[in-house]
Amino acid sequence: MQPTLLVLAAGMGSRFGGLKQMEPVGPNGEWILDYSVLDASRAGFGKIVFVIRREMEAEFRRLTESKYSGTIELAYAFQDKNDTPIAVPNIEERQKPWGTGHAVYAARQHLDAPFAVINADDFYGADAFQTLASFLTDASQQAATQTYGLVGYRLCNTLSEHGTVSRGVCQTTADGALISIEEHTEIGYRADKTISARNEAGETLSLSPDTLVSLNCWGFPAGWATELEPLFKRFLEERGSEAKSEFYLPAAVDQLIKSGNARTLALPCDSRWLGVTYREDLPSVREAIAQLHAKGAY
Repeated sequence: MQPTLLVLAAGMGSRFGGLKQMEPVGPNGEWILDYSVLDASRAGFGKIVFVIRREMEAEFRRLTESKYSGTIELAYAFQDKNDTPIAVPNIEERQKPWGTGHAVYAARQHLDAPFAVINADDFYGADAFQTLASFLTDASQQAATQTYGLVGYRLCNTLSEHGTVSRGVCQTTADGALISIEEHTEIGYRADKTISARNEAGETLSLSPDTLVSLNCWGFPAGWATELEPLFKRFLEERGSEAKSEFYLPAAVDQLIKSGNARTLALPCDSRWLGVTYREDLPSVREAIAQLHAKGAY
């Protein structure tokens, strides 16, 4: 069975100032998403599911179907704050959906094959998709304990010069199994070029440039999205009343690892991450992609 690529595209790019998923970055007006679709298709993925917001549907369908229809199967899922396993009091006060874990949950009916998860506005590199395709089509990976894959990047290859970012910081064993993953926010360079961050406890700390981090580039077995429902339910019971709380995908995986019901293999990637978090990131992203074209990668 060919794996599926799940693309999280519901974010409207508030820090960037527009729908950054559709910002031209390639020499012929390509989006970052175009490179992900091409790299995934080359690696053997057979279907792409886009998670979007309902109000984006008409324009997003028009643009993506004109680009990709006929080359790979397309499907669409909708992330809606009201799509929850339990009733949430005062949900009308909430403005946004519930984060990346909720986005995967929103696509659960489309994920009957092994699948990868990526962000629409991150450039991961061809190696990431080849690594994930190999992992997802290797039946021996699921012979015993349910196993997930995480493409991990060196932190220094994922930062923006124009503001802070959020990353899942990974702890692994010597043989590459993920021990834990913790969301860190406000990650950025200090004036002396060291890297600061804030952990989930609200503490400010320093991180090594070689710290392994998650960029939401995951691989999961078929049907895995149903595993999220009890975790999401518990999250809503504990934090559903918070207007800005988020159900992070890395945090959900971390809970499953710590429960002993699953393991995750960190799949290292030395590629440079490219992403448009801020409008000021655009020139450097365009330059890096132009260099890849010049080398014949695209």
